[in-house]
Amino acid sequence: MTKVSLEGQVAVVTGAARGVGELLARKLSARGAKVALVGLEPDALKQVSDRLHGESGFWHADVTDHEAMAQVATEVKERFGKVDIVVANAGVANGGPFVESDPVAWRRVIEVNLIGSAVTARAFLPVLMESRGYLLQIASLAAITPAPMMTAYCASKSGVEAYAHSLRAEVGHKGVRVGVGYLSWTDTDMVRGADQDEVMRELRQRLPWPSNKTYPLGPAVDRIVAGIERRSSHVYAQWWLRGMQGVRGYLPGIIGAVGQREMRRFEPRLKDVSTGLVGAGGAADEQRQQGISP
Repeated sequence: MTKVSLEGQVAVVTGAARGVGELLARKLSARGAKVALVGLEPDALKQVSDRLHGESGFWHADVTDHEAMAQVATEVKERFGKVDIVVANAGVANGGPFVESDPVAWRRVIEVNLIGSAVTARAFLPVLMESRGYLLQIASLAAITPAPMMTAYCASKSGVEAYAHSLRAEVGHKGVRVGVGYLSWTDTDMVRGADQDEVMRELRQRLPWPSNKTYPLGPAVDRIVAGIERRSSHVYAQWWLRGMQGVRGYLPGIIGAVGQREMRRFEPRLKDVSTGLVGAGGAADEQRQQGISP
């Protein structure tokens, strides 16, 4: 597929304060893109913006707030004159048994990861249609295979995958390409936050290779950038994820059988699993809900 030069392109990245979003913004900027950073942590966003190579700006907004995101889209267009690329990357996660999960945290994962992605697209699609641009929806291995103790995250990522595939068919004739990005466990604050829980860490370590590894952030983001340059429909941050597509139909049955044994093994320890949002991004979101400035 033909690569599109990022020189002079305007890219919007949500969840850009850290992790995948931060490094993606840096790599897009290094390739000549002008970058608009969106997230909940204005101080962190400013620090990221100040370190970028070229022109950039940052916007403090909750991706689940349609009015706020519509205003961001208007201001980004006014600032840079256009928008060519939007990466819906903002996301949060929680873990633990569904029955004992925190219902507020569980719902918030769905709101940010699924509803927030749709709000982001709704706000920016009009300007992407003008530029015949590209929307990349960040999903996950969790969209391909279910996993116990991750009901909200798997539901949200399966949802954004299906939503993005549907949207691709709707807007393709208007010149807008839509891609889905898949990542396995990647070295971010979110994954490190999940690993702070002993049970969740041990469960992940018991997954079959290569899904039990934590992968470095840099190569994963390089693959995402390459996907953006090609306006790819599917972007795989780890090489082996592409192969998972061919066997995904068998995975629910396998996980259902194996997962029961694992849950039985860990049952005495499940009551101690944390059920709140994980990592620094989760903490920032919980501060927002409590009305505390990040």
